[in-house]
Amino acid sequence: MLGEAVVDTAVNAVQKDVKLNKFEKFKAVKDGLDVKDELEHFAEIGWEAVDETDLTHRLKWLGVFFRPVTPGKFMLRLRMPHGVLSSYKLRVLAEIVQRYGDDGSADITTRQNIQLRGIRLEDIPDIFQQLRDAGMTSVQSGMDNVRNITGSPVSGIDADELIDTQGLVIKVQDMITGNGVGNYAFTNLPRKFNIAIEGGRDNSIHAEINDIAFVPAYREGVLGFNVLVGGFFSAKRCEAAIPLKAWVPPNDDVVELCRAILLVYRDHGLRANRQKARLMWLIDEWGLEQFRAEVEKVFGKPLLSDAPEDAMDWDKRDHIGVYAQKQSGLNYVGLHVPVGRLQAEDMFDLARLAEVYGSGELRLTVEQNVIVPNIPDSRVETFLQEPLLKKFSIAPAPLTRSLVSCTGAQFCNFALVETKQRALGLARLLDAELSLNQPVRIHWTGCPNSCGQPQVADIGFMGTKTRKDGKTVEAVDIYMGGKVGKDAHLGDRVRQAVPCDELKDVLKALLVERFNAEPKSDLSQPSSAHG
Repeated sequence: MLGEAVVDTAVNAVQKDVKLNKFEKFKAVKDGLDVKDELEHFAEIGWEAVDETDLTHRLKWLGVFFRPVTPGKFMLRLRMPHGVLSSYKLRVLAEIVQRYGDDGSADITTRQNIQLRGIRLEDIPDIFQQLRDAGMTSVQSGMDNVRNITGSPVSGIDADELIDTQGLVIKVQDMITGNGVGNYAFTNLPRKFNIAIEGGRDNSIHAEINDIAFVPAYREGVLGFNVLVGGFFSAKRCEAAIPLKAWVPPNDDVVELCRAILLVYRDHGLRANRQKARLMWLIDEWGLEQFRAEVEKVFGKPLLSDAPEDAMDWDKRDHIGVYAQKQSGLNYVGLHVPVGRLQAEDMFDLARLAEVYGSGELRLTVEQNVIVPNIPDSRVETFLQEPLLKKFSIAPAPLTRSLVSCTGAQFCNFALVETKQRALGLARLLDAELSLNQPVRIHWTGCPNSCGQPQVADIGFMGTKTRKDGKTVEAVDIYMGGKVGKDAHLGDRVRQAVPCDELKDVLKALLVERFNAEPKSDLSQPSSAHG
């Protein structure tokens, strides 16, 4: 089928006089989605014999990621729209990683998604059948595709929410992915693309970092969405999303506007320089008014002007703890999952808790945590006594509570430093030494691709390398001042190339000087065990 070339006619017409980068060249040879017809063959011949471009690039269109740091052990990225899944689905995922023993694990991502680790290529056809049987897909979850679509993790159960966005998120995903089987109309974007739809008051989706974000707003007394466009992180540039100056009602106009913006981006986005292939670069080149006019043409009707201000007027919540739902007598409980890492036994336990105490549903958050909803009042106390809650606490220590981390060098070949275990170890050390009277959000990312989103944190660390004592060592650039929730904005880099072995003292000083942390008094007292 070779990418259903007819779909690419508009792209090729626009780009025919452009010098294409190497990614555009291999996409012109064969669409990434085409490898879905070759999986059985790949499984038979083994990963070492697979064409290098298919192995390292095109398989990502199906969510299958070759990892040079763990050759033969692949990462599989799901699509988990809105971060909602059932206990049955989680149990299926647990069974998949369980087969790989110590090599198998899962990570909750900063896009309310799940990534499975340790996967063998020869098992992919069988795994994909398991996913289909469970109503899940991993299609178009990597490379130049729209990534997992995010929404409030408490949509439909939050007593104060404005719009339940779950249905809209699923409709947008189905439009983009052809109901989960793949859609060639959107497999040749210039670069990755992020969409988020917020229905609550606290900007749980981090609207400012998405290529398209819908945020609740009242226009002439009617509740709908203001639209933001162009937010992104990259190694060369980070920009917050800007208003499209458009408002849409909470109906299929959301889906059609996403389609229109994606088509304009697909057909006109920059493809020569990969560093300039994100949506904001196109908006910069054209200007917002021309971009809006082009979107309007594809949308097929005039866009309404945006509301004067959105309705996101709360500080950001992390949803950890016990909260009453809008459904009388029911509660949701947010569990803290340290840096989002799950083992198979954790996943089985979470599935069991959701079934025994709730309705068999679970929610994922962009902070890499898990929510179990629909727990009756009469069962909350028993739920809180479950052994798993010693590991996944509802009251974690302050620095550990707000910690976010990307995958890091353990599994990712892009990462320049190890992140997850270092981040967790450092947070736990400083939680033991310091008292804090305010939350401090610390984000780690292993490289400039910013998967850990350090620019939205109070303190962010970005992996790099530096020279110390004549040797190359792991280090971080430090970002500060990111704000989430209402009036969100990105932080700035304040220090460069701090060696990781000096980081404890540096972070401790920042917490004391900037966040009023105080040394715990008992640290200066002799231990009773030593008299």
